[in-house]
Amino acid sequence: MNYFNESLTSVHSKLVNGDFSAKELTQQTLANIKSVDGDINAFLTVAEKDAVADADQIDQKGIDKDNPLSGIPVAIKDNMLTKGLKTTAASKILENFTPMFDATAVEKLKQLGTVTLGKTNMDEFAMGGSTENSAFKITHNPWDTTKVPGGSSGGSAAAVASGEVLAALGSDTGGSIRQPASFNGVVGMKPTYGRVSRWGLIAFGSSLDQIGPITRNVEDNATLLNAIAGHDKHDLTSSIKEVPDFTSALNKGVKGMRIGIPTEFMSQGLDDDVKQTVLDTAEQFKKLGATVEEVSLPHTKYGVAAYYIISSSEASSNLQRFDGIRYGRRAADVKNLEDLYVKSRSEGFGDEVKRRIMLGTFSLSAGFYDAYFKKAAQVRTLMNNDFAKVFKDFDLILAPTAPTPAYGIGEDVSDPMTMYMNDVLTLPVNLAGLPGMSIPAGFSNGLPVGVQLIGRPYDELTVYQAGNAFEQNTDFNKQTPKMGGTN
Repeated sequence: MNYFNESLTSVHSKLVNGDFSAKELTQQTLANIKSVDGDINAFLTVAEKDAVADADQIDQKGIDKDNPLSGIPVAIKDNMLTKGLKTTAASKILENFTPMFDATAVEKLKQLGTVTLGKTNMDEFAMGGSTENSAFKITHNPWDTTKVPGGSSGGSAAAVASGEVLAALGSDTGGSIRQPASFNGVVGMKPTYGRVSRWGLIAFGSSLDQIGPITRNVEDNATLLNAIAGHDKHDLTSSIKEVPDFTSALNKGVKGMRIGIPTEFMSQGLDDDVKQTVLDTAEQFKKLGATVEEVSLPHTKYGVAAYYIISSSEASSNLQRFDGIRYGRRAADVKNLEDLYVKSRSEGFGDEVKRRIMLGTFSLSAGFYDAYFKKAAQVRTLMNNDFAKVFKDFDLILAPTAPTPAYGIGEDVSDPMTMYMNDVLTLPVNLAGLPGMSIPAGFSNGLPVGVQLIGRPYDELTVYQAGNAFEQNTDFNKQTPKMGGTN
């Protein structure tokens, strides 16, 4: 199965027409993974036997011609619970953990007849931006295997970009879907906070985390979000707002839309090719009938500090459940309960996770809570107000997704402004709970460059509408890496 030339619509049509069965499609997809993943390392676990058995059951029931996901194999980021399938969050502390139930997003996909192929690599507990913080392996970028795929959803993005799968789920706490989507030349959507249930997502930052789809094109992405969005009684932060058909406005174009480009997102630290890509994208939108103007989000400069205090504080609280007693790694040769806690966590958590736990614990401690966590929460409100002010006059915000294309594995980025911008471009969307989608928009020295479209709360429809209009008038999403591709 050459997924480079396919979409959910085309594959589903072939399933309905009987060109191949769901079982045959799954077997072909597993063959893709076997032939390619040795160089990419996108998967931590491949559920070969279960996937084929599930596909066989779907064939027995029959492909649902009205359901575009019926019989489609998908990949799941390894921080979402999958019943009977090992889930590690790429951490040694959960090295042999097998959940007893599915995350709601996974369950919804299964109910629509998708086949879970396996679990994709990630930065441990989603803490990182390169998938180098995994406890088990480093994922490589399909466009250049000496480069990182981004993170923390680097495994999911690389699996789609390399043609191993057609679609995957990721999670985004501060850019963890959008940044790897940019680095891999695919489409990644971080929905509005609350649009998708977080039940069964191993928590990093509970007020920031959001599950979202990663695909090769905008229409497939909208189709996948249709499947996983909606209220969930298990997650009280999930929205009760009605879920529209996200594919319904795809072909309406952008004529009359007002799009803003934040000055603060185009400043020092941005690669010249990336900056030009954003400007070229703006020109394309103008040609299609949109108005593009400069806007300001003045509190952006405080975002990194606020994000790391809030996210680390929430991580400190969330990760205290990993105590070596109920599940996960348990240290041997311990003398007492405290020794069990300390040794299990010391052995099980990686350095980056430990750093963030320590920062979060400090920020929440007596005497420092008001000075740090409370202040960060106040800054978050100011940032929300900035976005609200812009969205009174504009339909969308256009911005770079990442300040540079993918960088080398093991490479230390020595420019502090670039490191700062790595976070500052994506995390404001999470702090404000807004929908944001990265789409392929250019290249720099053979590596993909993405731009992000940011919308009003619960207005993924407009984001998809603009993204699809751009995609239909360019060919960036049709480009493929040399690995398994046609370039």
